[in-house]
Amino acid sequence: MIDLYQPLDFAEASDLERVRDLVKTVENPWARESPLHLTASALIVHPPSRRVLLRWHPRLEMWLQVGGHGDPGEHDPVAIALREAREETGLLDLRLISDLIHLVIVPVPAGGGEPAHEHADLRYVLVTDEPEAARPEDPRSPLRWLGLDEARELMGQDILGETLTRVESLMP
Repeated sequence: MIDLYQPLDFAEASDLERVRDLVKTVENPWARESPLHLTASALIVHPPSRRVLLRWHPRLEMWLQVGGHGDPGEHDPVAIALREAREETGLLDLRLISDLIHLVIVPVPAGGGEPAHEHADLRYVLVTDEPEAARPEDPRSPLRWLGLDEARELMGQDILGETLTRVESLMP
């Protein structure tokens, strides 16, 4: 999947090369012990309302897409993104509507007993037909349905800006 991925700009091409090196040189590129490791995430969309679902991340204190680390033995990024999305939102009808939409390396500050590190995040788009069924897995991690422009404004920093632009191109 990574070998077939086509980056859309120089920054993404650079991140892709780092991910290719990671996959070739590290036995388990999903292992959290590595200073750079793979994660899988997704923006959940409800196409009729043109809204996306964001989740409050208490450690980072910001609104983000759902997703995260692979569990031991997991290596399929789509399966990881789907599992994480279902766990974090309670949405059981989620389905994939695109191949890998964005590959980006993001810095993660030290905290929660972990040193600073980087996530090579593989981002997907999932769709739900039942947005009202979304329930946070934890009261400290509420969920919010937002229009694309509202989501861009809420971010404050451009962590999801490019991903949101790519999602918008998939919306009717």
